[in-house]
Amino acid sequence: MTDVLTVDAVSRSFSERQVLKDVTFDVTAGRMTGFVGANGAGKTTTMRIMLGVLAADSGTVTWRGAPLDRATRRRFGYMPEERGLYPKMGIAEQIVYLGQLHGLSRDDARDRTMALLERLGLAERADEHVEKLSLGNQQRVQVAAALVHDPEVLVLDEPFSGLDPLAVDVMVGVLRERTAAGVPVLFSSHQLELVERLCDDLVIIADGAIRASGSRTTLRDSYALPRFAIEVADDAGWLRDAPGVTIVSLDGPRAVFDLSPSADDQALLRTALDKGPVHSFGPVTPSLSEIFREVTQ
Repeated sequence: MTDVLTVDAVSRSFSERQVLKDVTFDVTAGRMTGFVGANGAGKTTTMRIMLGVLAADSGTVTWRGAPLDRATRRRFGYMPEERGLYPKMGIAEQIVYLGQLHGLSRDDARDRTMALLERLGLAERADEHVEKLSLGNQQRVQVAAALVHDPEVLVLDEPFSGLDPLAVDVMVGVLRERTAAGVPVLFSSHQLELVERLCDDLVIIADGAIRASGSRTTLRDSYALPRFAIEVADDAGWLRDAPGVTIVSLDGPRAVFDLSPSADDQALLRTALDKGPVHSFGPVTPSLSEIFREVTQ
C-alpha cells in the first residue's frame, strides 16, 4: 500500500459559517508538502481534522488507504501553531513524558529525547524550564515533542514561526532527514519564499477551498506566463519597438517583457544577437508568491 495521507472532500462548518469546502489533497511519502493560505483560510482547521482534534462534517482522511483511528494517529507527529508545552516543566522531562504517551519505554524515550535535543542545539539546556527559553527555542522543543516517537507522518502548523535564519536551517535539516527516510511531511507557513525553497508539493487554500495543488514544478508550469528576461551588452530599449513585445521592466541592458501568442521568441533572440552580444535570455518562472496572488484574488 502506498504511503499517502489523503484528505478527500472534507467540509466543516462552525455554527452557520462554512470554513472548509470539499478540501481534497494528498501528502505523499518522502515529500515535503507546503500548505499555504491567508489567516482564516482553513489551514489549521484542516490539520486539526487530520489529527482527530476536530471532526469533519463530511469527507474522509485516510492513511495508506484506510480511515484513521486512534491507534493510527498515535503514530503521527503533530505540532500545533499554539505551543502545547508545560512552561514550568523541564524540557527533557516533558519530551520524555510525551514519548511515553506514544508508547515508548522511559529509557527509549530518554535516549530519543537527548538525541533530538542535541540535533536541535538544546542539549545543554535539557533541564531548564520551557518558560525560560526564547520563543524560537520553545519552537524547537515543540518540534522535538512532535518527533520523539519517530512518527510515520508529520503535520506541522507554522513550524518556522519565530525562528532566526540559523534555527530555520537546523529545522530544515531535521525535516529533510525525515523526508529522506520516507516520511510524508505537511507544514503550513506564511513565509512563501521559505515554502518555495523547501517544498516538493504545494497546496494553496483560500476561503476554505483548495485553489491549487500539485508539485512545485507542475504549478509553475501551469501558471507560467509568456514572460521572458533578457540581458544584452548595450541598452535593450529597442525592445519597445519589437512586434508582439510588452515591456514589464527595463533597466539599461536588462529587460523583462511579455510576448504575444503570435510572437516568436527565437526570432526575437536572433534580432538581439544581430544587435550585439546577449548575456542571457529565457523564460521567467513565476514565483510561489505570484502564483498565490493569482489563484487567491
